[in-house]
Formats: sequence, C-alpha cells, structure tokens
Amino acid sequence: MDLKTVIRTIPDYPKPGIMFRDVTTLLSDARGFRRAIDELVQPLAGAKIDKVAGIEARGFILGGAIAHQLSVGFVPIRKKGKLPYKTIAESYALEYGVDEVEIHVDAVNKGEKVLLVDDLIATGGTASAAIKLIERAGGDVVLCSFVVDLPELGGADKLRKMGKEVVSLVAFDGH
Repeated sequence: MDLKTVIRTIPDYPKPGIMFRDVTTLLSDARGFRRAIDELVQPLAGAKIDKVAGIEARGFILGGAIAHQLSVGFVPIRKKGKLPYKTIAESYALEYGVDEVEIHVDAVNKGEKVLLVDDLIATGGTASAAIKLIERAGGDVVLCSFVVDLPELGGADKLRKMGKEVVSLVAFDGH
C-alpha cells in the first residue's frame, strides 16, 4: 500500500497557494493506519525507548498508538495553557508571531530516551521547540518520526542540524 494514496490533499487551505496534506483520511483507513504505525515503529527495533512524545493534536493519535505498541508511556506536548499541572514551555516562531508548547514538569525523567512523533514536518518550528522542551526536562530525543515530510520547507533538515535523526514515511513536493 502506498500511504500517499490514503492522504488527502486539499488545495488552497488554509490559504491560497497551500496544498494541505490531511492525514485524517489515513487515520480513518484501518489498513493505512496500521501500516503507518508499523512503519513508524520499525526503525526502533532493538532500540531502548522509555517514552513517546506526541505533538498536539494528530501526534497524540499516532504517538499513543506507537506508545501502546512499544509498551511505554506517552507524553502530550500541548499548546500553552492546555495542561492542568505545572509546566515548562518553549516558544517558537510562526509566520506572523510566536507560539508556545508545553509539557508537565514531571513528564520526562532525566536520562529517558524519547521518540518524538507528529503527523507532518514542515518548517520544523514546533518540533524544534518540542525537542528543546524534552531536553530541558532531562530527556534524550533519540528519533523524530513523521508520517509526512514537506522537504522544500526544510523542517527535517533543521532537526538534523540539531543532531537529531529524522524519519518520515512519505514526502510531498510543494506545500
């Protein structure tokens, strides 16, 4: 199965010129979803992973399934103000402004090996902030996994420049 065939492309969303890659169609396809999770878990064969961290919101779905498959804990990385306990935050630049992501202060223990998961890597701003958060908490991000890469936006390369290994299942030209 070619996973690209179960990922919907929506032209001109959220604004003209953007080709939005919608993974909800992948998530609703039982075979495609299972295949994506299996392929995201496969590079971890033999690796020691303590936690899976998923970026809000589709990273929760993928990360939760991967954490279950690996029998490890899950860490939600949320937008500012969404977590109920004490948090640490990291800012990142948006096209017009700044946003923040947070984790609970006790979400990751010192020395834990963490897999970072999200549905898509574009410019890498959110993923970079998530890596910094996990590392500030004492964790070690050993792999960053995405279903979709938009390589011309440079996000995966940005993470590699941070010294992180990056895997994605499909790449789409254009954005």
